[in-house]
Amino acid sequence: MKTYVVGGAVRDRLLGLPVQDRDHVVVGATPEDMIRAGFRPVGKDFPVFLHPQTSEEYALARTERKTAPGYKGFVFHTAADVTLEQDLVRRDLTINAIAEDENGVLIDPHGGQRDLQARLFRHVSDAFAEDPVRILRLARFAARFTDFLVAPETNALMRAMVEAGEVDALVPERVWQEVARGLMEQQPSRMFAVLRGCGALARLLPEVESLWQLPASNADQEAGSAGEQMLRVVDVAAQLSEPLPVRYAAMLQALGALPEGAKAVDSVNRRLKAPNECRDLAVMTAREFGQITGSSGATPAELVTLLERCDAFRKPERFLECLEAARCAQLASTSELSSFPQAQRLHIALDAARSVDAGAIAGETRERWPSEPLRIPQAVREARIAAVANALMHFSA
Repeated sequence: MKTYVVGGAVRDRLLGLPVQDRDHVVVGATPEDMIRAGFRPVGKDFPVFLHPQTSEEYALARTERKTAPGYKGFVFHTAADVTLEQDLVRRDLTINAIAEDENGVLIDPHGGQRDLQARLFRHVSDAFAEDPVRILRLARFAARFTDFLVAPETNALMRAMVEAGEVDALVPERVWQEVARGLMEQQPSRMFAVLRGCGALARLLPEVESLWQLPASNADQEAGSAGEQMLRVVDVAAQLSEPLPVRYAAMLQALGALPEGAKAVDSVNRRLKAPNECRDLAVMTAREFGQITGSSGATPAELVTLLERCDAFRKPERFLECLEAARCAQLASTSELSSFPQAQRLHIALDAARSVDAGAIAGETRERWPSEPLRIPQAVREARIAAVANALMHFSA
């Protein structure tokens, strides 16, 4: 039995990056051998085991056979006679198909080290075409490794996969997982560029693809489409280290400018089965972006109306995230990542309005007009407007 470190751990070490997780391939062993050695089985599709001390993953060397469309249509074969080379040839990219033995010797049958030096994403073999998730993974890698390019032959293969309908078999949960991870990388725009470059974006997120048919919404920005504007927005969100819900909402903000923007945002949310916190923030940001960015001249009453519409008194954290997403979209046209006076003004308005003791006002109003309960919300609203007006009296952008 021989063990090898494979994949991302080897790649990242060779790139001089921190190694987060170490995956291992075991050659010359059976599941029974692993269990006798104290490993704990966890794999469902094929035998994967956890090391008894380190809990690192050890997978038996395997081969795969495509049996149906999509990413689940595989039959896996593991046996003691499956070689390391047979296992590596089924991997996605050459840079992920490098193994390292227990003595630190590299096994690199597909030129992964060469492609690391050349900064190229290149597929190992035509087996790449059998798993459409690999298109998403490569796009995500492009967002992480920002100086890598896709090899022309790999892009051609991905385009052929798209034309063959392979990406149509991807389930929403899998697409969301990869898109969400890509949004959290260093330069998310590169993920969308790769997906567009092979035609996958139009199949996976046609609403987002449609942005390239529209001009950028901000006349002060450099010439370009709404799609190019969206790419700048997600990169600004990354520069500001925003959390995933904010990055996702910033990405979809541009859809709000479409003739049926609300439907487009809802369509993407349903298509990806986005988590509630991401979905709700994206809907709010697309709906309120114009009101937020135009709030510099809003009256205290209009500001309170905006806060009410956004449910900001019950969920202030979500409203503040909405401001952050709007800020990303607004700042994408500039090199200055701090100036967004509308957000500061709305912060002040929110704090002032929330400082109002609604319970006390309700009690006083109930005592004065016991038979007129509808006076209570109006009295609370008026108090909030007065508090906002007072707080903003000395504010200047």
